Amino acid sequence: MQNNVLGVLKEHENKLLTIWSQILLDSGSGDGAMEEEESKEFASLFLSALANSDEKYQDSQEFEKVEDLIVGIASSRGKRGFSPRENAQYLISFKEAASQILSELITDPALLYDANLKFNTILDNMMIMTFESFMKGREDVISRQVDEISEISTPVITVWDGIVALPIIGTLDSSRTQTVMENLLQQIVDTGSSIAILDISGVPAVDSLVAQHLIKTVSATRLMGAECIISGIRPEIAQTVVHLGIDLTGITTKASLASALQTAFDMLQLTVVKKRKIVD
Repeated sequence: MQNNVLGVLKEHENKLLTIWSQILLDSGSGDGAMEEEESKEFASLFLSALANSDEKYQDSQEFEKVEDLIVGIASSRGKRGFSPRENAQYLISFKEAASQILSELITDPALLYDANLKFNTILDNMMIMTFESFMKGREDVISRQVDEISEISTPVITVWDGIVALPIIGTLDSSRTQTVMENLLQQIVDTGSSIAILDISGVPAVDSLVAQHLIKTVSATRLMGAECIISGIRPEIAQTVVHLGIDLTGITTKASLASALQTAFDMLQLTVVKKRKIVD
């Protein structure tokens, strides 16, 4: 027998695949033709790496390719609805199949124990990699969704020539305030607007921190040469502002967006009149 005990598994690749497929089928985690192709590719590359690694195993270049492949397979299975647990079970089934064959090939208990220990260590590390890959994928998705939600929840709307409005929905924090400022200031520059309306009707509560963020946004708007109006000041928000001793002196505030828009019209010396119906 070779010094590389695990290398003999390559000679029994077809048998291992058969046993592995049966275990997956019995466990109810089979996934048809696509999984069969993935399993063949993984088994072939993995067993070749074992046979050519001269017991260095994971330190070999061959195993780098195997690791890349299993991460790709885990990602593909994840997109098809498999959970991290099911991905782990996929590799556990492979270990069971390999263990059966090793038990048939190796009669020395000590040598068999050593072979299984090495094999399990390799597969366990790969299982950890699939979990890490899954978590990274989820973190990337969450990060992208946070960015998209932030963009969607801070739209700057041109409501009239020279007037832009920014309806704020949800709680303002430091990061979101920065996004609000950037979007608002950029829109002021792009449209040449002289009045900006910040509507906080969708803000659930205003505390001292939220108020400070609003004041900073108003200050930044004024530095751009535009006037800022805060609308959506509900009675409970007004009471909170008073109780907290927040100073909004010098900032125009209105109870509703309609009222803020009317104030903006007055500032621009505009009058909106109802068109008379012409009677024949």
